[in-house]
Amino acid sequence: MATTMVPRIKLGSQGLEVSAQGLGCMGMSAFYGAPKPEADMINLIHYALNSGVTFLDTSDVYGPHTNEILLAKALGGGMRDKVELATKFGIRGGGRGICGDPAYVRASCEASLKRLDVECIDLYYQHRIDKHIPIEVTMGELKKLVEEGKIKYVGLSEASASTIRRAHAIHPVTAVQLEWSLWSRDAEEEIIPTCRELGIGIVAYSPLGRGFLSSGPNLVENLSEVDRRKNHPRFQAENAEQNYNLYERINKVAAKKGCTPSQLALAWLHHQGNDVCPIPGTTKIENLNQNIGALSVNLTAEDMSELESIASAVKGDRYPPGISTWKDSDTPPLSTWKAT
Repeated sequence: MATTMVPRIKLGSQGLEVSAQGLGCMGMSAFYGAPKPEADMINLIHYALNSGVTFLDTSDVYGPHTNEILLAKALGGGMRDKVELATKFGIRGGGRGICGDPAYVRASCEASLKRLDVECIDLYYQHRIDKHIPIEVTMGELKKLVEEGKIKYVGLSEASASTIRRAHAIHPVTAVQLEWSLWSRDAEEEIIPTCRELGIGIVAYSPLGRGFLSSGPNLVENLSEVDRRKNHPRFQAENAEQNYNLYERINKVAAKKGCTPSQLALAWLHHQGNDVCPIPGTTKIENLNQNIGALSVNLTAEDMSELESIASAVKGDRYPPGISTWKDSDTPPLSTWKAT
């Protein structure tokens, strides 16, 4: 059992309370190599809950569908009330793109409820923004689902500041999920200040740089051929050497602080404010314990400054070309919408 007590935080200003560190469940079922053994992952989820990590993050596209089904199995037998369950919609499988159409929103929610075997989803995100449908239209349907008791709170993922403002005007956005870590800081200029102005919680995905801030070169050298990270620019040869140097510098600071590089990276996020919840993913109990241990790492202003100086040297884009992010998430004005 992890010894560090995981505190609780208010995520956003609408009433949702979660563990200060969550658990990203994607890698258990999808994208980072072959799916992991189901029994082991259920055991890991139970261990996380018993350790105080109760905020679980999934999506209908993870698998697709199999990660939600895994969570349903893990949360059977009376475990549902112990968790804050977040899932997402919007990325259609099979290369069919992104969709925010109201009928699709509703159908996706109904399907996730069935797979998760729950009556209500605690936090329901639009996983990526449909650039062809006004965000007001998508949020209007999400508002209806809240009113019907099918979801409690609404979130957005990889949304621009203007999209967040427009969405929030239709129905309060409780949380924005974005990639934020020592090597992904592009949201700091506009998106994070916008969230804070509006009272929206911040959920940091890939807080360990997709594992790079945990293992550095060892991770890159051992990626399987079916691991999507092999195609990410920051893992490519032309960028890798500079990023290895970044990892070594972080490693030295971690040694000075008496912690691991991954704990240092998570601690940096925890020190950003009590409105931030990182959701590191893992498939191993020892890594989960290590991640929880980050909550006990204290960083001074000098430590934070040094880390930010190091992080500014990261090389390469976050994603390969063609992947939607907040940078291209603006939608048409509502006045252009004609329902079909």
